[in-house]
Amino acid sequence: MTGRTGHRMATHFVSVCPPVTVDPPSAQPEPERGNAMTPTLTALLCLGLSLGSRNQAQTGTLPRPTVWAEPGSVMPWGTSVTIWCQGGLEVQEYRLHKEGELETWDRQKPLESKDKVKFPITHMADIYAGRYRCDYLSPTGWSEPSDPLELVVVTGSQGKPSLSALPSPVVTSGGNVTIQCASRMGFHRFILMKEGERQPSWTLGSQPAPHGGTQALFPVGPVTPSLSWTFRCYSYYSNTPQVWSVPSDPLELLVSGVSGKPSLLTQQDTVVTSGQRLTLQCRSDVGYDKFALSKEGAPDLPRRLSRQIQPGLSGATFYLGRVRPSHGGRYKCYGGHNLSSEWSAPSDPVDILLAGQLSYTPSLSVQPGPMVAPGENVTLLCQSRSSVHTFLLSKEGAADPPLRLRSQYRAGQHQAEFRMSPVTSAHGGSYRCYGSASTSPYLLSQPSDPLELLVSGLDPRDYTVENLACMGVAALILVVLGILLLEAQHSKRRTPDTARS
Repeated sequence: MTGRTGHRMATHFVSVCPPVTVDPPSAQPEPERGNAMTPTLTALLCLGLSLGSRNQAQTGTLPRPTVWAEPGSVMPWGTSVTIWCQGGLEVQEYRLHKEGELETWDRQKPLESKDKVKFPITHMADIYAGRYRCDYLSPTGWSEPSDPLELVVVTGSQGKPSLSALPSPVVTSGGNVTIQCASRMGFHRFILMKEGERQPSWTLGSQPAPHGGTQALFPVGPVTPSLSWTFRCYSYYSNTPQVWSVPSDPLELLVSGVSGKPSLLTQQDTVVTSGQRLTLQCRSDVGYDKFALSKEGAPDLPRRLSRQIQPGLSGATFYLGRVRPSHGGRYKCYGGHNLSSEWSAPSDPVDILLAGQLSYTPSLSVQPGPMVAPGENVTLLCQSRSSVHTFLLSKEGAADPPLRLRSQYRAGQHQAEFRMSPVTSAHGGSYRCYGSASTSPYLLSQPSDPLELLVSGLDPRDYTVENLACMGVAALILVVLGILLLEAQHSKRRTPDTARS
């Protein structure tokens, strides 16, 4: 392209110097003194002017044109796109060059607008993807080429990558986060784009992903609430750098602050089974306008507008549908105001545990027995012959989350001992035990058979019943004394009558 550009510039150069004629030696007259160097000086002067004019055009005296694409430089397959080239007001013609092609890709003369032209592409396809530059012809020659325009086609034939934030899409204001773009297609490079920006924010080479395929890890931060933090990622093979995969689903980072944290409540026990309806409620005594629910490791952040639950209390209910294995995990919620992109501090976490996902059923027993007196020591023993990483002990109707203990291998079984010492009346109730694996801590085994723990007798630290009994006895004594007193008074009245008779 450089050679063709130089050739055209030489063609359009107009010399202001007369041609220099050199006669043969025999025909040359004796030069006059004082005019001996005139032909040489004239030739050098004209050569200098010629080279100066040519270099002026070649070295950038003409403004470089600008090239861009509308509606954007990353276009889905089959859509239309327009490449624009803009130069000066005296431009006679524009050329568009595509990298890798010897011939000019297209030529246009300025018609509607004197300073720019458009090169339309009505149906974006792989053959149009590439790197473009444009230049223009002015009365003084051809300009230098523009900076390159990377025109990318997004095609559905390439698998969609996944996008997630590590460890969570919730980031404290001013903090950093790692965004993971991954694909099982074995792409060579990944591109991360931030919403609202036309150019790729980051491009990284791939590395092997832990569970197969390839991935790229993009460090992002510091994250502030004053900006939008929504991303998509693309991927491509190194031999087709302008042919990208379809974009990932969007990932929005939630920037949390330090204002009052809300509370997250469940409408059911934290241990659920498939088919149940799962509902979580976020509430706060701060007048938040909106609430967001996050699940650890999940990219999506469901949002709900706030509503007033009762005077001074706002909240939002998240209906998650019927329970599926993907619902197991740790949840938190956040509150926010409409006029700010910052969110509150997170609520305390709530673990949703899904029972019945592992095939084995542990057993649950109690020592010394299911009926104990207050103050005694009790141990609930959970056992399984299957491999168990952690045992969980759940009490029916309890608001507290299940107790967890790492399993120990003894006498051919995995087991955990849940000790209660000393027992009070509050320990009474129905218990079940579950097992979980280290790889999926929120997916549980089948539940054990229920075990009913009965706490009999009085708690030595609880004198309520004893006091009531004492009060009852005292009242009975008072009644008896009253009866005796009345009887004595009645006897005194009858004694004088008997003496007179």
